[in-house]
Amino acid sequence: MTITRRQAVLASGAVLATSGVIGRGFAAQRARPFTIGALTISWGPTPAIAGLRDGLKALGYREDHDFVVGVRFTQGNPAELPPAARSLVQSGVDIIVTSSGGNATTAAQSATQRIPIVFLGESDPVGRKLVSSLARPGGNITGVSNLEIELVPKKMEIFQELVPGLKRIVVVYDSTNAEAVERLALDREAARRLGLAILEKPVRNEDEARAAINGVRKSATDGFFTSRILSLNIPGLTLEYATQQSIPAMFDEGYFVERGALASYSANTYELGRQAARMVGKIMKGAKPSDIPVEQPTKFELAVNLKTAKALGIKVPNSILLRADKVIE
Repeated sequence: MTITRRQAVLASGAVLATSGVIGRGFAAQRARPFTIGALTISWGPTPAIAGLRDGLKALGYREDHDFVVGVRFTQGNPAELPPAARSLVQSGVDIIVTSSGGNATTAAQSATQRIPIVFLGESDPVGRKLVSSLARPGGNITGVSNLEIELVPKKMEIFQELVPGLKRIVVVYDSTNAEAVERLALDREAARRLGLAILEKPVRNEDEARAAINGVRKSATDGFFTSRILSLNIPGLTLEYATQQSIPAMFDEGYFVERGALASYSANTYELGRQAARMVGKIMKGAKPSDIPVEQPTKFELAVNLKTAKALGIKVPNSILLRADKVIE
């Protein structure tokens, strides 16, 4: 049984054939819906994109009448994000939303300084030079941060609390992805504070990722620690191997916990999309992204899979069960 919020599946393939200009107002006499182009490194529409669609509908906007959403996804390949972003611009979307990593937002930023861009979860939008400041973004970009920098230590602490005797963790990361390399520094600092040792596995392509993950021996680690970054399908490959080898794994997304991972902790990505829907709605009514402050997440999610814990011989502490937002039995 799964105790969870509804996560809708967003159909891709909407026609993207209109022009976009910052600040164009939403009006009843508008002859066609706003076209929203979603860009993600994922394998399809993400929970955040689903949340965006549902959030717009909750605000009274009608899908296919007031807005349509089309998705460009690159199936874990960050190199395909720039051409995918240019494709959205060339197709003439009114608004671009980005999901599942800062590389998507950077690609959109490089593709256009004219079309509004709204990110659905960014760890460091100021540090990555996506916005000038949180209060005054400037330019054509705004959105909702995911507080990943602040949450990594807490996530690792929960993992240590959950797995008895946790001392050694494996971190597999895309060494060609600047965001992944930046995230590794957060993992190192969090591990140092908790007295954990990290076995770092830098990889450059999916074949290397598979080999690195499958080369980890259960006797050499106490668990996998993954990030939200989906490049090279590292989270998916980790889930597959960790499940086969009965190795505890900590993820960012409840999606993976529903499919057998031990636990996850992060800002609720579906709710990030719903939160960003208000920003998109403002832009549809004529507001400029430069005037819409970046927001922080308001809902967070700790997910635990009790079935997996039992198979691993782990008794989940009551302190974690009481804090869990999603429990899978």
